[in-house]
Amino acid sequence: MKALRLMSWKSEPELVDVPEPEPGPGEVVIQVGAAGACHSDLHLMHDFDDGALPWAPPFTLGHENAGWVHALGAGVQGLEIGQPVAVVGAWGCGICAHCRDGLETYCERPDLAPVPGGGGGLGLDGGMAEYLLVPAARHVVPLPDGLDPVHAAPLTDAGLTPYHAVRRSQAKLGPTSTAVVIGVGGLGHLGIQVLRATTAARVIAVDPRESARDLAKDCGADLALAPGPDLAAEIREATGGVGADVVLDCVGSDETLAASAACARQLGDVTIVGIAGGTLPISFFSIPYEVSVQTTYWGNRAELVEVLDLGARGLLKPETTIYTLDDAAQAYADLAHGTVSGRAVVVPTDSFRP
Repeated sequence: MKALRLMSWKSEPELVDVPEPEPGPGEVVIQVGAAGACHSDLHLMHDFDDGALPWAPPFTLGHENAGWVHALGAGVQGLEIGQPVAVVGAWGCGICAHCRDGLETYCERPDLAPVPGGGGGLGLDGGMAEYLLVPAARHVVPLPDGLDPVHAAPLTDAGLTPYHAVRRSQAKLGPTSTAVVIGVGGLGHLGIQVLRATTAARVIAVDPRESARDLAKDCGADLALAPGPDLAAEIREATGGVGADVVLDCVGSDETLAASAACARQLGDVTIVGIAGGTLPISFFSIPYEVSVQTTYWGNRAELVEVLDLGARGLLKPETTIYTLDDAAQAYADLAHGTVSGRAVVVPTDSFRP
């Protein structure tokens, strides 16, 4: 079968032929219907050296996956061949306290996981292929009626990640609150929709691209602004002088983190979602009083079930740019050049089912 694989650090992925996987006991093979191309994959390709992570190439890219059950290993129950499913991306040990609570993104015994701190497309073979081996049936979530794999795949990360961040700040997102989403890309445009679907807060979007600001408005943002020296003042003016109760920084650069802190309200939350590598200096007077600054990583299985339900109800609609598996490398090139609208989604031609 064909697979888009990262063969070594600091290289471009290659489309190669690999054996079709076969499931062992407790495992599931998915016929891939769609795999999202995430900006974090660009960091995997270009920003890491040997020893920087507890795993290394070669592996197949694609940690944002949905499709149909193709084969079941011995002992797997509750799934049927041909059933449409999504795949939980983080694969923990399954036995530590966090994993038992369903928080496998925060596995405390990564040495017992299939690959330390990773999953499909992150150290192990992911979904940029015709078939995907999932090492445990608990990582497979049936799709609700009305949601197909092409629209479900982006929700497993680009939808789930901001959903988890919004849930952390739910108490601060009432009818008189304001949330700011910085970066209206794959995560940001769905983050706006999550805020619209699950809170009563006003939503302000920030992005330098006019097309992205237009997309933000289409997704439900009340106001879309361009970054610049007056951004914090514009946000404070729009909020009666007090600032944003919650800021979701879906970029994470030095510039966006500084903007996040500058526009936050006292007692507010600044959540760093994007991994652009920026830093935010913290001192007593550098941020408003009692602003909480936190990072998040992905989301958990229970939250994915809720996200997929929102998608099936039409409350989360990923904007997608579709590529075939043969053109998957081009998806990453377009992502690097900032020309992708919404989420780039790779659809293996042999597995597409209208």
